[in-house]
Order: sequence, then C-alpha cells, then structure tokens
Amino acid sequence: QVQLVESGGGLVQPGGSLRLSCAASGSIFSIYVMGWYRQAPGKQRELLAAISDGKTNYADSVKGRFTISRDNAKNTVYLQMNSLKPEDTAVYYCNARFRQLDYWGQGTQVTVSS
Repeated sequence: QVQLVESGGGLVQPGGSLRLSCAASGSIFSIYVMGWYRQAPGKQRELLAAISDGKTNYADSVKGRFTISRDNAKNTVYLQMNSLKPEDTAVYYCNARFRQLDYWGQGTQVTVSS
C-alpha cells in the first residue's frame, strides 16, 4: 500500500511558476513509476509527465515548460511548472504505478489567472 500526498498548488498569474510535491509513504518508493496527471472541469484526466529509472516522458502540452523529478531518498516526486497558462488550471494528481498496483493522491488545485 502506498499513500500519496500532493502539495504546492495555488493561485498564480499567467507566466508564473509553481512547484508541486508528492510525498509517498508505505512502500518501496523507488520501484514505482511516478506520474503527474491533471483534470480540468468537464475534461478527462490527462497524463502530463512520468519518471522511471531516470527516464522522463512528457505530454506535448507541457513539454519544455514542466519538469518532473524525483528524490528517492525523500520518497518524493516533484513537478516544476513554468510559463503557466490559464489553460493549465486544473486539479493535479500524483500517481504511483508498479505492475498491477496503481495509487493516486487526493489532488491539489492549480489556478492560473490574473
């Protein structure tokens, strides 16, 4: 069992930056593929970025603006978000996946508005 707790969301102006954190507990963190997703009102949840074995993947919508990283010693995964746009407004979720195991955090709201 893995518990995931996101933090770092909030209100930011267009062009600003935020860093989301996701703290994991309860299992061997390093074995999991960690990902960040988001879900805007009326839209499906979408995968933004994932990291595993040092490799990262990004959705086209955030490539070059968002950076995923992890600190296995701290059981934490991060999402650095730069050049934020109003369309980035959504609830952001952390995900941990290993074989058939799949865990989600409770989400953190990010609002990009002037």
